[in-house]
Amino acid sequence: IVETALYVDDVGRSAGFYRDLFGFETMLEDRELCAFAVRGPAVLLLFKKGTRLQPFLTPGGAIPTHDASGRMHVSFKISPECLDDCRQELESRGIAIESRVDWPRGGTSLYFRDPDQHLIELITPGVWQNY
Repeated sequence: IVETALYVDDVGRSAGFYRDLFGFETMLEDRELCAFAVRGPAVLLLFKKGTRLQPFLTPGGAIPTHDASGRMHVSFKISPECLDDCRQELESRGIAIESRVDWPRGGTSLYFRDPDQHLIELITPGVWQNY
């Protein structure tokens, strides 16, 4: 996957959350969109809910409509060695860890929420066959 998108109520608030917590590099940001470079390489897009209900015209063509509501899910890979540091960092920021899952294949997941209540997962290798 090259990019994934979350739809948020306040782009600035959510951009600050992801920038401060993960240190993602901001590639583009305005009131309706924030694009982050995520290690991998990948892109995390934050769109203001309801702003992509009409085609978005670019010099190279139109991007079709898209939007979403409700609690979505995204996962970021981490190394097993930094699992405890990540847990401590979340706790030090007052971010509640909803769940920890130790998977049968050997990986571990930590689950927490962003400001829009999207489910965010930190995942170590071993959960999926190819990761």
